[in-house]
Parts: sequence; structure tokens; C-alpha cells
Amino acid sequence: MSELLATQIQKLPKVELHSHLEGCIQPDLVRAIAARNNISLKEGLFTSDNEFAWNNFAEFLQAYDAASFCLRKPQDYRDIMYTYLQQCAAEGTIYAETFISPDHAAAVGMSYDDMLSGCVEGINDAECDFGIVGRLIVSCIRHLGPDQALKVAQHLVEHLHPYIVGFGMGGNESMFTQADFAPAFNIASAAGLACTTHAGEILGPESVWDAINNLPVTRIGHGVRSIEDPDLMTELAKRGIALEVCPGSNIALSVYPDLASHPLNSILKAGISISLNADDAPFFATTVGSEYQSGAKDFGLDLEQLRDISRMAMQASFADADTKIRLLAVIG
Repeated sequence: MSELLATQIQKLPKVELHSHLEGCIQPDLVRAIAARNNISLKEGLFTSDNEFAWNNFAEFLQAYDAASFCLRKPQDYRDIMYTYLQQCAAEGTIYAETFISPDHAAAVGMSYDDMLSGCVEGINDAECDFGIVGRLIVSCIRHLGPDQALKVAQHLVEHLHPYIVGFGMGGNESMFTQADFAPAFNIASAAGLACTTHAGEILGPESVWDAINNLPVTRIGHGVRSIEDPDLMTELAKRGIALEVCPGSNIALSVYPDLASHPLNSILKAGISISLNADDAPFFATTVGSEYQSGAKDFGLDLEQLRDISRMAMQASFADADTKIRLLAVIG
């Protein structure tokens, strides 16, 4: 890839639709927040190179939870939100949606209101300082079960905020079915919130079918294993359901052995809307900017194809109509 193209991609307006706030904490910020809150971090959390230490999916989840454990105050969430948006803006990102988890906050004794107020402050400060627009998707955790998801959704619709634009679900794909969570998603959808859910990452295309046939979703988190079912690919394109694609995450978590095996280009050729995302950036040694650079280097996409991805992502975002129009004009 030429130096000129790399510079052009750096300047290209970018859109991210799939990141998890607790997974956006850089190691140095984890240490700073832990020290501020007088919390001892788990031994072995970091490598000698100051990266998160994990070797498999189970260890990744343990490291993720250990980093989240230090969060105690609205200021902590503000700092994570602000720092992540600052990093995204430095790479040309103009709009970013981030999953926040009330269940993670509750696990360390934080209220929903405290978590939200910190995130909102971080979003406001980042937009003021860097021009980036941040929005939030409240996420339930699949392995905590449908009843807990219902509680999260009910609390969400009783405490709506303009920066909360969607409802989603992450967690262990092997537990329960997507259909089990229809009551929670239907509550959120009825309140005017757009919906997305993780599927087609660890499990195959059957999990995506389960999602699109039983939940009011317009996007799928990951969804890359849809490629294994041609009929599903046709259906996704027909319904206009977008995929939040995270190639770096997929390689880090061994969904695919390498980028040469990744179906990004096949998904694009099928006419399916996609976005490029970092997922849990510091855990997977990637960034939104790196994912766009990889689009050219590893997948052979040119600048206009990458610009098309930004357009698709903005159109698939859960932003209000005025914000979409304004930022689509910035993308060009």
C-alpha cells in the first residue's frame, strides 16, 4: 500500500458502530482509575509490553472483567468515553456508537444513572474538543438470561436520554436463543429505539436467522458467519440488514485463522451493508483507523470503496435524521 493511500485513508471520515465501552479502556487508564479508586488490579492483567494479557476467549473475558472491576464513579466512565472518542477522532472518526452495559456497572455497585451521566459528560467533552459525535447503545448480557434482559430494557425505556439511540445484546452466544429475548427487544423497539444483537460470530448462520426472524433488529453485531449460508446472505441484502464487521476482533478470537480467510470482500460483493469496527480496541491491538487501513492493505479496497463503507455505516447508524444528513455530507 502506498504512503499516499495510507495518508488519504487517515484523513477519510470514518464511522464506528460496534465498540464496547468497558473494552475500550487502555491499560494506562485502567491503572490510573484503579489508583484513583484505591483498587488493586488482578496480577498478570498486563504483559511486559503494557498490553492486556490473555491467550483464549475465556482469558479474554477474565481480563475484560478485571479491567471493568476498577470502575466505581461517573468520572471513570467519563474518562473512558472521552479518551476513546479522542483516539477515534485522531484517526478521522466523525461518529461512534458504543455499547454500554448496566449489568457491568451494577456488578461493581454503580447505578445506571451514574454510569450514564459519566458517559454523557465524556461525549459532550469529546464533541466540544474534537468534533466527534458519540452515541450510546444500552446492551443486555445474553448469558445473564432473558429475565435480566427484560429488566434492563424496562429500566432503559423508563429513563430515556437523547444520546441513547439503541438497544443491543452481547455475551455468550451459546446460551439461550435470540428468540428468548424478544420481550426485551420488543419493549425497546416500541419505545422508538433501534436494535442490534451479536450473532454469527461464535455460532454459525443459524444464530443470525434466529435473530432476524425473532427480533426487531436492523443490524447484526459481527454476523460474518452468514457467509456460510447463501440463502441468508440473500435475505440480509433483501431486508437491508447491516453487519457490524470487526475483522481484527475475528482474527484475535480465532473466528478465522487469518485475514486472507476473512469473508469481508464476499459480504461486500453480496450487496450487504457493512461497517468496519474495532470491537474491543486495546484488547485486540486494533483501532478503527487500523481497520480502515487493513481494508486497503489486506482486502484490496480502494479509497472510494472505503468511503462507501463510511456512507453505509452512517446510513445504518442509529443517529437521528438530521445528524445522518449532516455527517453524510462530511463523508462526501
